[in-house]
Amino acid sequence: MRLPPALRSLRWRLAALIGMVVVLAVAGTFVVIYRGTGTQLRDQIDSELQSDAVSFDRGGVPARPASAPEIEEQAGAYLARQPYRASNRLLFLQVDDRPPIANEPANTRPLLGVRAGYSNVELPNVGQLRVYRSTVRRGGRAVAAIGVGEPLAPVERAQDYVVRTFLVAGTATLALALLLGYLVAVRTARPLRRMARVAARVDAGDLSPRMHQPGRSDEIRQLADSFDTMLDRLEDAFARQRAFASDASHELRTPLTVIRGQLEVLARIPDPSPADVSHVERLVRTEIVRMERLVQDLLVLARADESEFLQRRSIELEPFAEDLLDGFRATADRRFVSGGVPRGFLDADPDRLAQALRNLLRNAIEQTGPGGLVRLTASARGNWVTFAVEDDGPGIPPGQRDRVFDRFHRTDSARNRVRGGVGLGLAIVRAIAEAHGGRVAAGESPEGGARVEISLPGFSPQPVKRYAPAVSS
Repeated sequence: MRLPPALRSLRWRLAALIGMVVVLAVAGTFVVIYRGTGTQLRDQIDSELQSDAVSFDRGGVPARPASAPEIEEQAGAYLARQPYRASNRLLFLQVDDRPPIANEPANTRPLLGVRAGYSNVELPNVGQLRVYRSTVRRGGRAVAAIGVGEPLAPVERAQDYVVRTFLVAGTATLALALLLGYLVAVRTARPLRRMARVAARVDAGDLSPRMHQPGRSDEIRQLADSFDTMLDRLEDAFARQRAFASDASHELRTPLTVIRGQLEVLARIPDPSPADVSHVERLVRTEIVRMERLVQDLLVLARADESEFLQRRSIELEPFAEDLLDGFRATADRRFVSGGVPRGFLDADPDRLAQALRNLLRNAIEQTGPGGLVRLTASARGNWVTFAVEDDGPGIPPGQRDRVFDRFHRTDSARNRVRGGVGLGLAIVRAIAEAHGGRVAAGESPEGGARVEISLPGFSPQPVKRYAPAVSS
Protein backbone atom coordinates (compact mmCIF):
# COMPACT_ATOMS: atom_id res chain seq x y z
CA MET A 1 0.00 0.00 0.00
CA ARG A 2 1.50 3.27 -1.14
CA LEU A 3 1.25 6.29 1.13
CA PRO A 4 -0.23 9.55 -0.16
CA PRO A 5 2.38 12.01 -1.50
CA ALA A 6 1.80 14.34 1.47
CA LEU A 7 2.79 11.58 3.92
CA ARG A 8 5.88 10.77 1.87
CA SER A 9 7.20 14.32 2.24
CA LEU A 10 10.33 15.21 4.18
CA ARG A 11 8.28 16.70 7.03
CA TRP A 12 6.46 13.46 7.79
CA ARG A 13 9.55 11.34 7.29
CA LEU A 14 11.46 13.45 9.79
CA ALA A 15 8.54 13.39 12.22
CA ALA A 16 8.27 9.60 11.88
CA LEU A 17 12.00 9.23 12.38
CA ILE A 18 11.90 11.36 15.54
CA GLY A 19 8.91 9.32 16.77
CA MET A 20 10.80 6.08 16.20
CA VAL A 21 13.79 7.41 18.11
CA VAL A 22 11.54 8.45 21.00
CA VAL A 23 9.77 5.05 21.03
CA LEU A 24 13.10 3.22 21.11
CA ALA A 25 14.41 5.51 23.86
CA VAL A 26 11.26 5.10 25.99
CA ALA A 27 11.20 1.35 25.41
CA GLY A 28 14.85 1.02 26.40
CA THR A 29 14.31 3.13 29.51
CA PHE A 30 11.22 1.07 30.41
CA VAL A 31 13.12 -2.23 30.15
CA VAL A 32 15.94 -0.91 32.31
CA ILE A 33 13.64 0.53 35.00
CA TYR A 34 11.24 -2.46 34.95
CA ARG A 35 13.98 -5.01 35.41
CA GLY A 36 15.96 -2.80 37.77
CA THR A 37 12.94 -2.30 40.03
CA GLY A 38 12.28 -6.03 40.24
CA THR A 39 15.93 -6.87 40.80
CA GLN A 40 16.35 -4.24 43.51
CA LEU A 41 13.24 -5.35 45.41
CA ARG A 42 14.17 -9.04 45.16
CA ASP A 43 17.69 -8.34 46.42
CA GLN A 44 16.23 -6.44 49.38
CA ILE A 45 13.82 -9.33 50.15
CA ASP A 46 16.63 -11.88 49.92
CA SER A 47 18.71 -9.90 52.40
CA GLU A 48 15.82 -9.59 54.87
CA LEU A 49 14.91 -13.27 54.53
CA GLN A 50 18.44 -14.31 55.38
CA SER A 51 18.44 -11.97 58.40
CA ASP A 52 15.10 -13.40 59.67
CA ALA A 53 16.42 -16.93 59.19
CA VAL A 54 19.35 -16.12 61.45
CA SER A 55 16.96 -14.73 64.09
CA PHE A 56 14.77 -17.84 63.81
CA ASP A 57 17.85 -20.04 64.24
CA ARG A 58 18.84 -18.23 67.41
CA GLY A 59 15.41 -17.80 69.06
CA GLY A 60 13.34 -20.69 67.76
CA VAL A 61 15.76 -23.63 68.07
CA PRO A 62 17.44 -24.74 71.32
CA ALA A 63 21.02 -23.69 71.57
CA ARG A 64 22.09 -27.16 72.68
CA PRO A 65 21.48 -30.53 71.03
CA ALA A 66 17.88 -31.56 71.73
CA SER A 67 15.33 -34.08 70.64
CA ALA A 68 12.85 -33.49 67.86
CA PRO A 69 9.89 -32.85 70.20
CA GLU A 70 11.93 -30.30 72.16
CA ILE A 71 12.96 -28.53 68.98
CA GLU A 72 9.41 -28.45 67.64
CA GLU A 73 8.08 -27.24 71.01
CA GLN A 74 10.48 -24.27 71.15
CA ALA A 75 9.96 -23.53 67.50
CA GLY A 76 6.19 -23.64 67.97
CA ALA A 77 6.42 -21.16 70.79
CA TYR A 78 8.56 -18.86 68.60
CA LEU A 79 6.15 -19.15 65.68
CA ALA A 80 3.19 -18.46 67.92
CA ARG A 81 4.67 -15.10 68.77
CA GLN A 82 4.97 -14.26 65.05
CA PRO A 83 1.74 -15.27 63.30
CA TYR A 84 1.66 -14.96 59.52
CA ARG A 85 -0.12 -11.98 58.11
CA ALA A 86 0.00 -10.20 54.78
CA SER A 87 2.46 -7.74 56.31
CA ASN A 88 4.59 -10.40 57.97
CA ARG A 89 6.76 -13.23 56.74
CA LEU A 90 6.07 -16.95 56.61
CA LEU A 91 8.27 -18.98 59.01
CA PHE A 92 8.54 -22.75 59.04
CA LEU A 93 10.73 -25.50 60.59
CA GLN A 94 11.19 -29.16 59.66
CA VAL A 95 12.93 -31.84 61.75
CA ASP A 96 14.04 -34.93 59.88
CA ASP A 97 11.12 -36.31 57.85
CA ARG A 98 8.47 -34.98 60.15
CA PRO A 99 5.84 -32.59 58.73
CA PRO A 100 6.99 -28.99 58.91
CA ILE A 101 5.48 -26.60 61.40
CA ALA A 102 4.84 -22.98 60.37
CA ASN A 103 3.08 -19.83 61.45
CA GLU A 104 0.58 -20.63 58.65
CA PRO A 105 -0.24 -24.33 59.05
CA ALA A 106 -2.52 -24.51 56.03
CA ASN A 107 0.43 -23.90 53.74
CA THR A 108 2.91 -26.44 55.08
CA ARG A 109 2.50 -29.10 52.39
CA PRO A 110 4.05 -27.14 49.44
CA LEU A 111 7.05 -26.34 51.67
CA LEU A 112 8.21 -29.99 51.78
CA GLY A 113 10.03 -29.74 48.44
CA VAL A 114 11.80 -26.47 49.11
CA ARG A 115 15.53 -26.79 48.53
CA ALA A 116 18.27 -25.09 50.49
CA GLY A 117 18.97 -21.50 49.56
CA TYR A 118 16.61 -19.21 47.64
CA SER A 119 13.63 -20.43 45.62
CA ASN A 120 10.14 -19.43 44.58
CA VAL A 121 7.10 -21.36 45.77
CA GLU A 122 3.44 -21.00 44.79
CA LEU A 123 1.17 -21.20 47.87
CA PRO A 124 -2.63 -21.44 47.53
CA ASN A 125 -3.54 -18.68 49.96
CA VAL A 126 -0.44 -16.55 49.56
CA GLY A 127 0.51 -16.63 45.91
CA GLN A 128 4.10 -16.42 44.67
CA LEU A 129 6.46 -16.68 47.65
CA ARG A 130 10.18 -16.00 47.84
CA VAL A 131 11.67 -18.58 50.26
CA TYR A 132 15.06 -18.85 51.93
CA ARG A 133 15.86 -22.23 53.55
CA SER A 134 18.89 -23.01 55.75
CA THR A 135 20.09 -25.91 57.91
CA VAL A 136 20.32 -25.65 61.71
CA ARG A 137 23.38 -27.33 63.20
CA ARG A 138 24.00 -28.18 66.82
CA GLY A 139 27.00 -30.06 68.11
CA GLY A 140 28.35 -30.39 64.60
CA ARG A 141 25.31 -32.12 63.11
CA ALA A 142 22.14 -30.99 61.32
CA VAL A 143 19.15 -31.02 63.67
CA ALA A 144 16.52 -29.16 61.62
CA ALA A 145 15.79 -27.04 58.57
CA ILE A 146 14.24 -23.62 58.89
CA GLY A 147 12.81 -21.37 56.25
CA VAL A 148 11.55 -17.84 55.81
CA GLY A 149 9.28 -16.74 53.00
CA GLU A 150 7.82 -13.45 51.79
CA PRO A 151 5.18 -12.90 49.12
CA LEU A 152 6.36 -11.39 45.81
CA ALA A 153 3.10 -9.51 45.36
CA PRO A 154 4.72 -6.14 46.30
CA VAL A 155 7.34 -6.68 43.61
CA GLU A 156 4.66 -7.48 41.05
CA ARG A 157 2.66 -4.44 42.12
CA ALA A 158 5.72 -2.22 41.81
CA GLN A 159 6.44 -3.57 38.34
CA ASP A 160 2.80 -3.17 37.33
CA TYR A 161 2.98 0.43 38.51
CA VAL A 162 6.05 0.95 36.35
CA VAL A 163 4.18 -0.51 33.37
CA ARG A 164 1.16 1.72 33.90
CA THR A 165 3.33 4.77 34.46
CA PHE A 166 5.29 4.17 31.28
CA LEU A 167 2.14 3.47 29.29
CA VAL A 168 0.66 6.81 30.30
CA ALA A 169 3.86 8.84 30.31
CA GLY A 170 5.24 7.09 27.22
CA THR A 171 2.06 7.74 25.24
CA ALA A 172 2.06 11.40 26.23
CA THR A 173 5.77 11.69 25.51
CA LEU A 174 5.37 10.02 22.12
CA ALA A 175 2.49 12.31 21.17
CA LEU A 176 4.46 15.37 22.28
CA ALA A 177 7.57 14.12 20.47
CA LEU A 178 5.59 13.58 17.27
CA LEU A 179 4.15 17.07 17.50
CA LEU A 180 7.52 18.69 18.24
CA GLY A 181 9.18 16.48 15.62
CA TYR A 182 6.67 17.60 13.03
CA LEU A 183 7.22 21.26 13.95
CA VAL A 184 10.99 20.79 13.79
CA ALA A 185 10.63 18.96 10.48
CA VAL A 186 8.45 21.75 9.10
CA ARG A 187 11.00 24.35 10.16
CA THR A 188 13.85 22.27 8.73
CA ALA A 189 12.08 21.48 5.49
CA ARG A 190 10.80 25.02 4.87
CA PRO A 191 14.13 26.44 3.60
CA LEU A 192 14.80 23.22 1.71
CA ARG A 193 11.44 23.48 -0.06
CA ARG A 194 12.20 27.11 -0.87
CA MET A 195 15.60 26.04 -2.21
CA ALA A 196 13.85 23.42 -4.35
CA ARG A 197 11.55 26.11 -5.79
CA VAL A 198 14.53 28.36 -6.51
CA ALA A 199 16.38 25.43 -8.11
CA ALA A 200 13.32 24.72 -10.28
CA ARG A 201 13.30 28.33 -11.48
CA VAL A 202 17.02 28.14 -12.20
CA ASP A 203 16.48 24.89 -14.09
CA ALA A 204 13.86 26.70 -16.16
CA GLY A 205 16.46 29.27 -17.15
CA ASP A 206 15.88 32.07 -14.64
CA LEU A 207 19.17 32.85 -12.87
CA SER A 208 17.90 35.87 -10.91
CA PRO A 209 16.36 34.24 -7.75
CA ARG A 210 18.50 33.71 -4.66
CA MET A 211 18.11 31.73 -1.43
CA HIS A 212 18.85 34.58 1.03
CA GLN A 213 18.52 32.28 4.05
CA PRO A 214 18.36 34.35 7.27
CA GLY A 215 19.25 33.17 10.75
CA ARG A 216 22.32 31.68 12.32
CA SER A 217 25.28 30.34 10.43
CA ASP A 218 24.10 26.73 10.48
CA GLU A 219 24.37 24.07 7.80
CA ILE A 220 21.28 25.26 5.90
CA ARG A 221 22.54 28.86 5.95
CA GLN A 222 25.91 27.69 4.65
CA LEU A 223 24.17 25.65 1.94
CA ALA A 224 22.06 28.65 0.94
CA ASP A 225 25.10 30.94 0.87
CA SER A 226 27.04 28.42 -1.23
CA PHE A 227 24.08 28.09 -3.58
CA ASP A 228 23.76 31.87 -3.90
CA THR A 229 27.49 32.18 -4.57
CA MET A 230 27.22 29.48 -7.21
CA LEU A 231 24.29 31.28 -8.82
CA ASP A 232 26.20 34.57 -8.76
CA ARG A 233 29.15 32.96 -10.51
CA LEU A 234 26.84 31.10 -12.89
CA GLU A 235 24.93 34.25 -13.77
CA ASP A 236 28.18 36.14 -14.25
CA ALA A 237 29.53 33.32 -16.41
CA PHE A 238 26.39 33.31 -18.57
CA ALA A 239 26.50 37.09 -18.85
CA ARG A 240 30.16 36.96 -19.85
CA GLN A 241 29.42 34.16 -22.28
CA ARG A 242 26.61 36.13 -23.89
CA ALA A 243 28.79 39.23 -24.06
CA PHE A 244 31.65 37.15 -25.41
CA ALA A 245 29.46 35.59 -28.09
CA SER A 246 28.01 38.98 -28.98
CA ASP A 247 31.44 40.63 -29.18
CA ALA A 248 32.93 37.70 -31.09
CA SER A 249 30.10 37.73 -33.63
CA HIS A 250 30.49 41.49 -33.97
CA GLU A 251 34.25 41.22 -34.47
CA LEU A 252 33.81 38.49 -37.06
CA ARG A 253 30.96 40.34 -38.79
CA THR A 254 33.13 43.41 -39.39
CA PRO A 255 35.81 41.76 -41.59
CA LEU A 256 33.17 39.69 -43.34
CA THR A 257 31.26 42.87 -44.16
CA VAL A 258 34.44 44.48 -45.49
CA ILE A 259 35.23 41.42 -47.62
CA ARG A 260 31.69 41.23 -49.00
CA GLY A 261 31.64 44.96 -49.74
CA GLN A 262 34.94 44.88 -51.58
CA LEU A 263 33.88 41.87 -53.63
CA GLU A 264 30.59 43.58 -54.53
CA VAL A 265 32.44 46.71 -55.58
CA LEU A 266 34.78 44.62 -57.70
CA ALA A 267 31.86 42.73 -59.24
CA ARG A 268 30.16 45.97 -60.31
CA ILE A 269 33.19 47.06 -62.32
CA PRO A 270 32.66 45.79 -65.91
CA ASP A 271 36.33 45.44 -66.71
CA PRO A 272 38.38 45.75 -63.51
CA SER A 273 41.96 46.78 -63.92
CA PRO A 274 44.86 44.92 -62.30
CA ALA A 275 45.19 47.81 -59.86
CA ASP A 276 41.55 47.40 -58.78
CA VAL A 277 41.98 43.65 -58.31
CA SER A 278 45.23 44.18 -56.38
CA HIS A 279 43.57 46.75 -54.13
CA VAL A 280 40.65 44.44 -53.33
CA GLU A 281 43.01 41.50 -52.83
CA ARG A 282 45.11 43.51 -50.37
CA LEU A 283 42.07 44.56 -48.34
CA VAL A 284 40.57 41.06 -48.34
CA ARG A 285 43.86 39.52 -47.30
CA THR A 286 44.17 42.01 -44.44
CA GLU A 287 40.70 41.13 -43.17
CA ILE A 288 41.38 37.41 -43.51
CA VAL A 289 44.55 37.76 -41.45
CA ARG A 290 42.54 39.68 -38.88
CA MET A 291 39.93 36.89 -38.76
CA GLU A 292 42.60 34.22 -38.42
CA ARG A 293 44.16 36.06 -35.49
CA LEU A 294 40.76 36.51 -33.85
CA VAL A 295 39.93 32.81 -34.23
CA GLN A 296 43.32 31.82 -32.84
CA ASP A 297 42.85 34.10 -29.83
CA LEU A 298 39.38 32.69 -29.22
CA LEU A 299 40.76 29.15 -29.35
CA VAL A 300 43.45 30.07 -26.81
CA LEU A 301 40.83 31.44 -24.41
CA ALA A 302 38.55 28.44 -24.96
CA ARG A 303 41.37 26.00 -24.13
CA ALA A 304 42.66 27.94 -21.10
CA ASP A 305 40.74 25.70 -18.66
CA GLU A 306 41.96 22.42 -20.15
CA SER A 307 44.62 20.38 -18.40
CA GLU A 308 46.65 20.09 -21.61
CA PHE A 309 46.77 23.87 -22.01
CA LEU A 310 50.19 24.06 -20.35
CA GLN A 311 53.32 22.03 -21.05
CA ARG A 312 55.54 22.92 -18.11
CA ARG A 313 59.28 22.66 -17.95
CA SER A 314 62.12 24.48 -16.25
CA ILE A 315 62.92 27.88 -17.81
CA GLU A 316 66.15 29.78 -17.16
CA LEU A 317 64.90 33.35 -16.82
CA GLU A 318 67.86 35.48 -17.91
CA PRO A 319 68.32 34.07 -21.43
CA PHE A 320 64.56 33.62 -21.82
CA ALA A 321 63.84 37.31 -21.18
CA GLU A 322 66.76 38.52 -23.29
CA ASP A 323 65.82 36.34 -26.30
CA LEU A 324 62.21 37.50 -26.03
CA LEU A 325 63.20 41.17 -26.10
CA ASP A 326 65.75 40.62 -28.90
CA GLY A 327 62.92 39.32 -31.11
CA PHE A 328 61.22 42.72 -30.94
CA ARG A 329 64.22 45.02 -31.39
CA ALA A 330 64.21 44.66 -35.15
CA THR A 331 60.42 45.10 -35.51
CA ALA A 332 59.92 48.65 -34.22
CA ASP A 333 61.79 51.87 -33.67
CA ARG A 334 61.61 51.79 -29.88
CA ARG A 335 64.03 51.91 -26.98
CA PHE A 336 63.89 48.35 -25.71
CA VAL A 337 65.30 48.01 -22.19
CA SER A 338 65.61 44.97 -19.94
CA GLY A 339 66.91 44.68 -16.43
CA GLY A 340 66.55 43.21 -12.98
CA VAL A 341 65.89 39.69 -14.24
CA PRO A 342 66.81 37.35 -11.35
CA ARG A 343 69.04 34.37 -11.86
CA GLY A 344 67.12 31.18 -11.46
CA PHE A 345 64.61 28.82 -13.00
CA LEU A 346 60.84 28.99 -13.36
CA ASP A 347 58.53 25.98 -13.66
CA ALA A 348 56.21 27.13 -16.46
CA ASP A 349 55.18 26.63 -20.07
CA PRO A 350 57.76 28.64 -22.07
CA ASP A 351 55.55 28.97 -25.16
CA ARG A 352 52.52 30.24 -23.24
CA LEU A 353 54.63 32.55 -21.08
CA ALA A 354 56.30 33.95 -24.19
CA GLN A 355 52.88 34.43 -25.79
CA ALA A 356 51.68 36.43 -22.78
CA LEU A 357 54.82 38.60 -22.63
CA ARG A 358 54.71 39.18 -26.42
CA ASN A 359 51.14 40.44 -26.08
CA LEU A 360 52.30 42.89 -23.41
CA LEU A 361 55.28 44.02 -25.46
CA ARG A 362 53.10 44.40 -28.54
CA ASN A 363 50.65 46.54 -26.60
CA ALA A 364 53.51 48.69 -25.29
CA ILE A 365 54.80 49.17 -28.85
CA GLU A 366 51.32 50.18 -30.05
CA GLN A 367 51.00 52.75 -27.24
CA THR A 368 54.32 54.46 -27.93
CA GLY A 369 55.65 56.36 -30.85
CA PRO A 370 59.06 56.12 -32.58
CA GLY A 371 61.84 56.25 -30.03
CA GLY A 372 59.43 55.46 -27.18
CA LEU A 373 60.41 53.37 -24.19
CA VAL A 374 59.49 49.67 -23.89
CA ARG A 375 60.97 48.02 -20.79
CA LEU A 376 60.85 44.40 -19.63
CA THR A 377 61.87 43.69 -16.02
CA ALA A 378 61.48 40.85 -13.56
CA SER A 379 61.80 40.51 -9.80
CA ALA A 380 61.63 37.56 -7.42
CA ARG A 381 60.11 37.23 -3.98
CA GLY A 382 60.18 33.83 -2.35
CA ASN A 383 59.10 31.28 -4.94
CA TRP A 384 57.21 33.92 -6.96
CA VAL A 385 58.56 35.88 -9.90
CA THR A 386 56.92 39.02 -11.33
CA PHE A 387 57.41 40.11 -14.95
CA ALA A 388 56.60 43.75 -15.72
CA VAL A 389 56.28 45.47 -19.10
CA GLU A 390 56.39 49.28 -18.93
CA ASP A 391 56.18 52.07 -21.47
CA ASP A 392 56.10 55.87 -21.61
CA GLY A 393 52.84 56.07 -23.58
CA PRO A 394 49.52 57.58 -22.49
CA GLY A 395 49.00 54.87 -19.85
CA ILE A 396 45.82 53.23 -18.62
CA PRO A 397 43.19 55.37 -16.83
CA PRO A 398 42.83 54.32 -13.16
CA GLY A 399 39.14 53.52 -13.61
CA GLN A 400 39.88 50.98 -16.34
CA ARG A 401 42.88 49.15 -14.86
CA ASP A 402 40.69 46.36 -13.50
CA ARG A 403 38.78 46.00 -16.76
CA VAL A 404 41.60 45.96 -19.28
CA PHE A 405 41.91 42.18 -18.85
CA ASP A 406 38.28 41.59 -19.86
CA ARG A 407 37.62 40.14 -23.27
CA PHE A 408 37.06 42.65 -26.09
CA HIS A 409 37.73 45.58 -23.77
CA ARG A 410 39.47 48.62 -25.25
CA THR A 411 40.62 51.64 -23.30
CA ASP A 412 40.03 53.87 -26.34
CA SER A 413 36.86 53.01 -28.20
CA ALA A 414 37.66 55.53 -30.94
CA ARG A 415 41.06 54.03 -31.62
CA ASN A 416 41.78 52.58 -35.04
CA ARG A 417 40.54 48.96 -35.03
CA VAL A 418 43.46 47.58 -37.00
CA ARG A 419 46.00 49.28 -34.77
CA GLY A 420 44.14 48.60 -31.55
CA GLY A 421 43.31 44.95 -32.13
CA VAL A 422 40.14 43.23 -30.96
CA GLY A 423 40.73 43.47 -27.23
CA LEU A 424 41.75 39.87 -26.54
CA GLY A 425 45.48 40.34 -25.93
CA LEU A 426 45.29 41.15 -22.23
CA ALA A 427 42.48 38.61 -21.72
CA ILE A 428 44.87 35.95 -23.05
CA VAL A 429 47.58 37.26 -20.71
CA ARG A 430 45.28 36.80 -17.71
CA ALA A 431 44.16 33.34 -18.87
CA ILE A 432 47.78 32.19 -19.20
CA ALA A 433 48.73 33.64 -15.80
CA GLU A 434 45.75 32.02 -14.05
CA ALA A 435 46.45 28.68 -15.74
CA HIS A 436 49.90 28.82 -14.07
CA GLY A 437 48.27 29.65 -10.72
CA GLY A 438 49.38 33.27 -10.97
CA ARG A 439 47.80 36.70 -11.29
CA VAL A 440 47.98 39.90 -13.34
CA ALA A 441 47.76 43.59 -12.48
CA ALA A 442 47.84 46.90 -14.32
CA GLY A 443 49.27 50.17 -13.03
CA GLU A 444 51.41 53.17 -13.91
CA SER A 445 55.06 53.13 -14.92
CA PRO A 446 57.59 55.59 -13.46
CA GLU A 447 57.54 57.40 -16.82
CA GLY A 448 53.78 57.90 -16.60
CA GLY A 449 52.84 55.19 -19.09
CA ALA A 450 51.35 51.78 -18.52
CA ARG A 451 52.80 49.03 -16.34
CA VAL A 452 51.35 45.51 -16.63
CA GLU A 453 52.57 42.72 -14.33
CA ILE A 454 52.41 38.93 -14.48
CA SER A 455 53.18 37.15 -11.21
CA LEU A 456 53.79 33.39 -11.33
CA PRO A 457 54.74 30.80 -8.69
CA GLY A 458 57.33 28.08 -9.15
CA PHE A 459 60.54 30.15 -9.11
CA SER A 460 63.77 28.57 -7.84
CA PRO A 461 66.69 30.98 -7.40
CA GLN A 462 70.06 29.96 -8.71
CA PRO A 463 72.77 30.25 -6.06
CA VAL A 464 75.56 32.69 -6.86
CA LYS A 465 78.90 30.98 -7.21
CA ARG A 466 81.56 32.49 -5.01
CA TYR A 467 85.21 31.91 -5.85
CA ALA A 468 87.85 32.14 -3.18
CA PRO A 469 90.81 34.37 -4.17
CA ALA A 470 93.95 32.52 -5.20
CA VAL A 471 96.64 32.37 -2.53
CA SER A 472 100.13 32.93 -3.83
CA SER A 473 102.76 30.62 -2.54
